Amino acid sequence: MYEPRVYRHWVTSEDLVSFNVTVKETDLHIRATTNLRSKAYKLALKYRAALEKYIAQHPPFLSSLVPLPVDENAPLIVQAMARAAERAGVGPMAAVAGAIAEFIGNELLAFSPEVIIENGGDIYLKSLRPRVIGIYAGTSPLTGKIGLEIAAEDTPLGVCTSSGTVGHSLSFGKADAVTTLAKSATLADAAATAIANTIEQPADIPGGIALAQKIDGLAGVLIIKDAEMGIWGDLRICATSANVS
Repeated sequence: MYEPRVYRHWVTSEDLVSFNVTVKETDLHIRATTNLRSKAYKLALKYRAALEKYIAQHPPFLSSLVPLPVDENAPLIVQAMARAAERAGVGPMAAVAGAIAEFIGNELLAFSPEVIIENGGDIYLKSLRPRVIGIYAGTSPLTGKIGLEIAAEDTPLGVCTSSGTVGHSLSFGKADAVTTLAKSATLADAAATAIANTIEQPADIPGGIALAQKIDGLAGVLIIKDAEMGIWGDLRICATSANVS
């Protein structure tokens, strides 16, 4: 069942052109300086085809909940997902949404100096000006109240969110939102999943922070469970409202 992407407009980008690209389960909301929908659609087909072909030849890649080795001849997106999964201690498909956003975003930079791609709550961001990303945490009272300030010089950047109470992605925890930052959206996605798996109640937040600190390459994390919040790393929190656009 389709779940409305109510958080899709929670990134400040009124100066950019917005468009959507959908290929099977891949549902992208993209913002750039011009409408690059045709190019983005072809890239989505390209990377999905690479993943689907690899999975057909290596079925455990799709279902494994632990890291898996891949050979050096595997597609680059597969290799990136495997590396991220190894760092975070999760299965490689935990990084798929961030990986698709990152790989498409990197290629679109040849046609637009600014690109924002949101894929199921996972964001690849390259900007020439500061942006604010609003935090969507389901029924938590903190939803729509806070955001992350992203400086232009910190991009490209991956900002990925995992939740045990929002959406259909697999999570073994009950976090309302675990948002991670990393230079790689692929790594940020895998890390968000790993940390969210550990959050059952507010008392688990310190343990989630401790795990984040051990993941090589992770720049920061924001964890929300009910009305409680924990923060670690290079994050700038700001007050915001649910109509960030």
